[in-house]
Amino acid sequence: MPWSNQNGGGGPWGGGGGNNQGPWGQGPNRPRGGGNKGGPPDLEDIIRRGQDQLRNIIPGGFNGGVAAIVAAIVAVFWLIQCVYTVQPDERGVELRFGKPRDTVSMPGLHFHFWPMDSVEIVKVTEQLLNVGGSQGSSNTAGGLMLSGDQNILNVRFNVLYQISDARAYLFNVESPAQTLQQVSESAMREVVGRRPAQDAFRDRRLEIASEVASIIQDTMARYSSGISINKVTIEDVAPPREVADAFQEVQRADQDKQRLVEEANQYANQKLGQARGDGARIREDAAAYKDRVVKEAEGEAQRFIAIDEQYSKAPDVTRKRLFLETMEQVLKNSKKVIIDEKQGVVPYLPLNEITRPSQQGG
Repeated sequence: MPWSNQNGGGGPWGGGGGNNQGPWGQGPNRPRGGGNKGGPPDLEDIIRRGQDQLRNIIPGGFNGGVAAIVAAIVAVFWLIQCVYTVQPDERGVELRFGKPRDTVSMPGLHFHFWPMDSVEIVKVTEQLLNVGGSQGSSNTAGGLMLSGDQNILNVRFNVLYQISDARAYLFNVESPAQTLQQVSESAMREVVGRRPAQDAFRDRRLEIASEVASIIQDTMARYSSGISINKVTIEDVAPPREVADAFQEVQRADQDKQRLVEEANQYANQKLGQARGDGARIREDAAAYKDRVVKEAEGEAQRFIAIDEQYSKAPDVTRKRLFLETMEQVLKNSKKVIIDEKQGVVPYLPLNEITRPSQQGG
């Protein structure tokens, strides 16, 4: 065939008859050699050429160059370990052989001699501590406490604190966060245990929170913990779930009691105001009556004195005048007509006024 003549009779892919070559110019058992330019690259040749290039790059060859590279890598690693950064919301405390130093690293870039020195970084921004379990949590045992009136309350509150002394925070107290939580629970139990449950529910929450914050701050200051308490807020106060329904009934009864007391006080104030008004009116009427009677008595006394003076001057005339005035006062409202046998009808009797009511009645 034509391709047999051109390729030496080795088939269409140029293989000789006895070489057992495949279609890509190499047999399956062809030995590797440097003269095979058409085969895959030899791995030993690649390694050898790489070693030659590395000898040309490293000064002094493998005897002195490797040590220089290792030393440079170690130096770079040591320098990286010696430099540390403190963020604006952090403080750093350096330790030499595990013993803390007096200085505190402020925000910025700092250098220390590693591994003799090490550094501890703490955040000093305000942090929130939840005490008594969060909303919807089943673990509420930490918030159960006994009030002063023997009621069990589940109190959940928050403590806002920040680290004021990083060195004291790290090395004066073991597990400062756990210590703060235990101190907070103890302070809340102490304050709630001295007060009735109603104070914690509605009336004096702010006062209780302020007193708890003061107790926590005093206790942590005695421990030299380096923690400052900013604020304590009572999130929720509720009875245990097992007695929640009964407690709600008690609360409703207490509200009804308060409502009835308010209504009674309102009624009492109304009646008291009315009684005070009536009393003031009666006192004023009595005072007016007293003044009137006194004035009338004084007038009668003066009138009697004047009459007595006139009587001493003209007894007959005065006696007759007194008789006539007295009879006028007595007979003024009388309905009887007195007729004298000699003079007839007494002219001063009000005959027209006497007969008029009887005519109107008829």
